[in-house]
Amino acid sequence: MSVTPTTPTGYQPAYRRPIADPFRKTAHRAVQFCVRHHIHPDAISYCSIVAAGLAGVCFWQSQHHAWLLLIGPAFCYLRLWCNMLDGMVALAAGKASWRGEILNDLPDRISDTLIFAAVAHSGFNAAVSGYWAALFALLTAYVGLFGQAVGVQREFSGIMSKPWRMVTLHLGAWITWALLEWNNGGIRFAGLTVLDWTCVVILAGCLQTIIVRLKRIMRALAARGSNRSGTA
Repeated sequence: MSVTPTTPTGYQPAYRRPIADPFRKTAHRAVQFCVRHHIHPDAISYCSIVAAGLAGVCFWQSQHHAWLLLIGPAFCYLRLWCNMLDGMVALAAGKASWRGEILNDLPDRISDTLIFAAVAHSGFNAAVSGYWAALFALLTAYVGLFGQAVGVQREFSGIMSKPWRMVTLHLGAWITWALLEWNNGGIRFAGLTVLDWTCVVILAGCLQTIIVRLKRIMRALAARGSNRSGTA
């Protein structure tokens, strides 16, 4: 959690996703550029959907052009970068707001759906595995919002948060491409393709993440109830 000073809009963001400093530093010049040229953070949020859509097109068409499996993950990371940049620009430009909170999260959910639905139709895995991955990605994020909704904390904990879903998909896509190139197209192991197994790993990780987040939220609620009882 990080707390920032109140912005000119009168809104004070309380919970921000923890981001590694090396990744954050890649956006410093972009933030300055956006603030200098009055690029609104909402526009950057919409760009993240475009990046996710391009990633989706790559996965969707990869059965016909396998090299797109190499390109798709790059757009997934561009999506993550835009997700980070919009918040940084909002804070730097003094445009953070409750409306911005919605536009910071809603594009993420659209992006997850676009990417994993496209994986479902890539031809390299069963459609059901891609759609279950999309469903659990949405559910994981939804549970993370529970804490903020009930007044404790927004949860970003767990092993399969948004960035790690993209990293896992990246690995699955590149391994699939490598096997297509150098293993005579053999991408199945124990009856499932590499991308099927990738979706299984994402599902299992999301389940762990959901449990961890719910436990942390319930502990925070219990602690708040105890504190109120002690001061009554």
